[in-house]
Parts: sequence; C-alpha cells; structure tokens
Amino acid sequence: MFRTPLAAALLATSTLMAACASGGPTPYQPASANYNRGYSEQKLEDTRYRISFKGNSLTERETVENYMLYRAAELTLQSGYDTFTVANRDTDADKRTRSTGFYGPRLSYMYYSRRWGWVNSWDPFWNDSRYEEVTSYEAFAEIVMTKGPKGSDPNSFDARQVSQNLGPVIQRAGGSPAS
Repeated sequence: MFRTPLAAALLATSTLMAACASGGPTPYQPASANYNRGYSEQKLEDTRYRISFKGNSLTERETVENYMLYRAAELTLQSGYDTFTVANRDTDADKRTRSTGFYGPRLSYMYYSRRWGWVNSWDPFWNDSRYEEVTSYEAFAEIVMTKGPKGSDPNSFDARQVSQNLGPVIQRAGGSPAS
C-alpha cells in the first residue's frame, strides 16, 4: 500500500500525535517517570501516608479529588486497615496559557532589494493563533489509617464505603470503571 517506508513512518507519527492531542482526562493510574499524571503515595510512618493525584488540563477538579480519595481507600484496604482519617488536604491549580492554531507568521512574501537581492519577509503581526487559559489540578492528602469503625470525626472515612461509592465513577487506563 505504501510506496516508501518514509510515508508509512509519517502516517504512523501523525496518527500517534492525533491520538495524543485528542486524549481525554487523566485515567486512574499510577504516575510514572515517563508520565507524571496519576496517583502516587509516600509512606511517612507505619500508618501514615502522603497521597496525591495529578490530572491533566482535561481532568476536572472534582475528578482529581475523587481519585485521590479513592486511592486513599484502596491503599487503606490493601494495608489491612478499615478506616482512614485525612490529617490535611489541599488541591493546587496550575493555570497556564497555551496557543492553538497556526504557530508562525501567516503572511510571507518576497521582494527585491538592490543591496540584498531577493529577500523573504513576513508580517509578524499576521498569524492565526488563538490563546486559551487551561488549568490542571493536583490533590494532596496526608492520611492516617486505623482498624475498626470510623467514629465521629468528620475527616474520617470508611475505606470500604468510599471504595464502593466512588468505584463506579473511577475510569482506569483501559477505559473501564474500577471494580
């Protein structure tokens, strides 16, 4: 079908770039060195962890916070505990401006100069760029895990209930809801 390997490589590259550009919100997944979006945790003490979830600019704040709480519940159950208490919690917003559309000068022309000959030139103020502000969120929490019922502290959560209630809205990397 393709006459040259170069044409095949160009088509594969453009398809890959289109897939990346049209990606959706950050799925529920561990963050990695190559892709720093997703959840991460750090053990501080035997029953205390710092947990975070970082989303891309398409991930809503509520989703980022839900994924962080879901990770706290998941980690609590995996560690053999029943409840977790949020000792402190915060959500950071990273706002930036990005350009969309054409990235260079649109109007270019050539003219003849007696001194330089034929010269390429362009109008630096004529371009088709549009700018928009995008926001990405990262939620942080420090949790303390315990065994037994949660008690009356409003910052305490029953890990099984959190897992059951948030599980249907959690989208994993493969596109399926969490179980």
